[in-house]
Amino acid sequence: MNTTQEKTSLKEAWENLKAENPGLRIRNAAQQLGVSEVELLATQIGETATPLLPDFEAILKRFEEIGYAMSLTRNASIVHERKGMFKDFSWSPYASLFVGEDIDIRFFHTVWKYAFAVVEGGDKPRKSIQIFDKYGEAVYKLYIENKSNVEAYEAIISDFYNTEDFVLELEQAPELQKVRSIDEIDVDTLAFQQEWIDLKDTHDFFGMVRKYKLHRIEALHLAPSKHHASLVPNDSLRKALNLAAESGQEIMVFVGNRGAIGIHTGPVKKIVDFGPWLNVLDREFNLHIFEADIKQSWVVRKPTEDGEVTSLECFDANGELIVTLFGKRKPGIPEMESWRELVAKL
Repeated sequence: MNTTQEKTSLKEAWENLKAENPGLRIRNAAQQLGVSEVELLATQIGETATPLLPDFEAILKRFEEIGYAMSLTRNASIVHERKGMFKDFSWSPYASLFVGEDIDIRFFHTVWKYAFAVVEGGDKPRKSIQIFDKYGEAVYKLYIENKSNVEAYEAIISDFYNTEDFVLELEQAPELQKVRSIDEIDVDTLAFQQEWIDLKDTHDFFGMVRKYKLHRIEALHLAPSKHHASLVPNDSLRKALNLAAESGQEIMVFVGNRGAIGIHTGPVKKIVDFGPWLNVLDREFNLHIFEADIKQSWVVRKPTEDGEVTSLECFDANGELIVTLFGKRKPGIPEMESWRELVAKL
């Protein structure tokens, strides 16, 4: 968006679209209008959107002052909302994280570019801080709750208000890595499989896949055995959530995009269908899954120094990872047998 005329035209198009669809969310409106979410949000500067200086380390450090809030991470197929306190922040040039008991999140801020304070709605406005990547996609949102320290939120806006004339300079998003057929893959399969067998930490799996220049789904097809990676029905996420709710099994739910990964650790209780969405609607944790997007589901087992770790991984039509489920665990503690029994039922 390079000119005032283009911005005005886009703003009018959005206003017309909202008049026709009052409940339409900005992400969906952007898709319908063929622009990025940040381009649409930028038309609201001076009204509902306030640009902030992109001093991300300093802004994130202030999240703990807000206290109780809602942490939202999503991708095209699933929305992950976790409420609680932001604690134990750490920063590095490439990644940062909060690892509190409530909010457990990983940030990959090398792709971050824009930050906004946003006020949505009428009589009961929703206040938030929203982070966008250099391609214009929303990667993370923090929403203020009734128990939040609103004064701390307002202080962040005041301290980081961007007084410069706001200009969007977006980059073209890279093409998605294509999933090749097994016949197209040129890799030392035996070496890859042996490295899988020799894994000591689940976090090493990503590096191993990248080392062999594989797509994650290609890696699963090349697993040492079906025990290590096996396809399961695409209703397995639904089954796993319902089984966990029925048994009280505590789980870990990872949902991410290129700029953030949100993690819920604990039980899930209220599983509800609403239209095409499968939902977890608990007091502190909500999950909204567009179930039709799940095109491949895998049970994956990775060796670690604490024994095997089992996950359920769901992918969309492009081979992009939608969500990963684990049993609740911490480093140094073996995986719960009850989680393995649950996965066996899939």
